[in-house]
Amino acid sequence: MTAVMFIAIAFITIYVILYRRNKGEKFSKYVTEQIGVLYEKYAPYSFKEVRGKVKELGQEYTTKQYALQVAIFGIGFAVLGYLYFYNIIVALVYGLIAICFVPYFAYLRCKRLYSEFIFEQIQVYTTNVIMEFATTQAFVKSLEGVYASGVLEDPVKSDVKVMIDMSYANGTIDASLEYMNSKYDYFIVRNMHQIFLQITNEGSKDAGESLENMSQDIDMLVESVYRDRIDRASFYKKFLQFGIVLYLMVMLIQFILGVPTYIENLKKIYMVILLHGIVVINTAFIVSGTKFYNENVGAE
Repeated sequence: MTAVMFIAIAFITIYVILYRRNKGEKFSKYVTEQIGVLYEKYAPYSFKEVRGKVKELGQEYTTKQYALQVAIFGIGFAVLGYLYFYNIIVALVYGLIAICFVPYFAYLRCKRLYSEFIFEQIQVYTTNVIMEFATTQAFVKSLEGVYASGVLEDPVKSDVKVMIDMSYANGTIDASLEYMNSKYDYFIVRNMHQIFLQITNEGSKDAGESLENMSQDIDMLVESVYRDRIDRASFYKKFLQFGIVLYLMVMLIQFILGVPTYIENLKKIYMVILLHGIVVINTAFIVSGTKFYNENVGAE
């Protein structure tokens, strides 16, 4: 209880100091602005690039939401550290270390959202090219129709334009197909391009049937990916609940031993090392699970 009061007093003291140094501004506004400055200054380039795309989609967290995450991680792990070691310094260190993970988790979330967006665009691209081909009976004309329709967004839209330009410049579609395959390494993209390459170079009497089957495969794949997305979200929620329970197992140990006996055991160096090891392993477990949840979305 004393430690909780000490931490509360520390936060209040920091609040007063910053408030007096920033008169005329709301403190919450000042804090969120400063966090935003830190993100822009220290975030890696790859994070800024992906985050910029997510911003365009309107799915980026606001600075206040990031500030809330910082508060939850910092205070949560500070309390956890104190419950494990009954040491205020260790608690504060744990809180600071936890805050350092916020940018990484934000980066993973942005990657997931961007990956989902790209997959949706690829689905739109392949489906609409097949539909356009049924009318134009020419691959490049199909690309032009999809590009002009406005159903695509960058970066896929820009890459389709590159494909069109390459096809006219080279007189064949081979290089343009290879370009798109290298940019978007999806089975449905490669398979569709292979069919169109065969139709263009060799001709095919059953092209309509092949493209119809391809269209059905795309529909089945999209349905599977969306189902997987729902299952992932449900599993991840349960996974986090399980991870939190693992962190709080120390409370069960304290209940069994009694708090005075537990604190007495903290004087033993091997006991402290063991507890640090438990926290590190649990954290690695949570981080790896979060990484898995946010990666390979829409992958085949």
